[in-house]
Amino acid sequence: MSRFDGYFLRQLLILFGFFTLVLVGVFWITRSVSLFDRVISGGQPAMVFLEFTALTLPTLIRTVMPMAVFAAAVYATNRLSRESEMTVMLATGTSPWRLARAVFVFGIVTGLMMAAISVFLRPASVEQLEQRQAEVAGDVTAQLLNEGEFLHPAQGVTVYIGKIDLDGTLSEVFVSDRRNEEEPVSYSSKTAYLVNNGAGIHLVMVDGIALRLNPEGRTLSSTLFADASYDISELTNSDTNAMRSLEAIPTLELLQGRESILATEQFSEGELIEELHQRFSWIAICIAVAMAGFSTLMLGSFSRFGLWPQIFGAFTILVLLEGVRGFVSPVVIDDPNLWILLYLPAIVGVLISCVFLLIAGRPLLRTRTRGANGALSQA
Repeated sequence: MSRFDGYFLRQLLILFGFFTLVLVGVFWITRSVSLFDRVISGGQPAMVFLEFTALTLPTLIRTVMPMAVFAAAVYATNRLSRESEMTVMLATGTSPWRLARAVFVFGIVTGLMMAAISVFLRPASVEQLEQRQAEVAGDVTAQLLNEGEFLHPAQGVTVYIGKIDLDGTLSEVFVSDRRNEEEPVSYSSKTAYLVNNGAGIHLVMVDGIALRLNPEGRTLSSTLFADASYDISELTNSDTNAMRSLEAIPTLELLQGRESILATEQFSEGELIEELHQRFSWIAICIAVAMAGFSTLMLGSFSRFGLWPQIFGAFTILVLLEGVRGFVSPVVIDDPNLWILLYLPAIVGVLISCVFLLIAGRPLLRTRTRGANGALSQA
């Protein structure tokens, strides 16, 4: 690579890092608000929120990475053109194909980054995230330890704790169990304790009353008790045999163990094929959007005001490629033999780039076209 290629590549990588950081920050703030509310309202510590956030980063980075690649290619090319550096290189006889070498290398580098994220990191992070979400959902103790709130840890069950002391003593406890509609029961006690005896977690209530309603006889019976135990282990909604999501399946398993997945899990062959090739298509799309952004701006001539018409055209191409990608996914799910369509956005992007670079490399053709149009207008 020449010194200009190295300079251009450094500009692209710096801008790529900047745009990735900005986009990840914007999307992270948008998603973290609802995530923080769910985690904290569930009685979990802030460290669980940070852990969940870290596990969602690979998915978030994969989502914004093509946009960051495109923005870096467009911004760097526009800046070099506005500052006449691109114009000087073209004036020395350097072809647009030659200038595109740094952009192509940039696409390869970002594609390798995308490969590590899409093929390895994201499936592993999604799998770990689902495991932790199941553990948190099953932590009924944390769900109950919220004082001054009416909580509903399970359908038909309401729990209220007025105060939680530093030593773990629960005060002003109320439990309403309406899971058995024929005999609903309510407990209230002055104090209570959470006890884990190995067989499960029990709420031991002291000095309280139990109220049972008989709907048939329309009678209410009350029982005073010195202590009573209520099993809250069954309130947990964790399922150790819960089916994993498609995104959590490792890529190697999708490549070598599709038959076993089809036999044991509720996924169709089309869904497995689509997920597998979707992970690899993200790699190719990084190269395509980088080349598309650069080649579109090469169609413009030098201007101190920038290449805004070409920038708008490049953005239109990006939207077009995203639209094609969203269109082909359902087609592949219905017919797995058409998996090659998942690479259609990248192929279209590269073909458009080649056509634009071919046109940009023939300035006389563009000059003749403008001249012919001017002559027709004068006539």
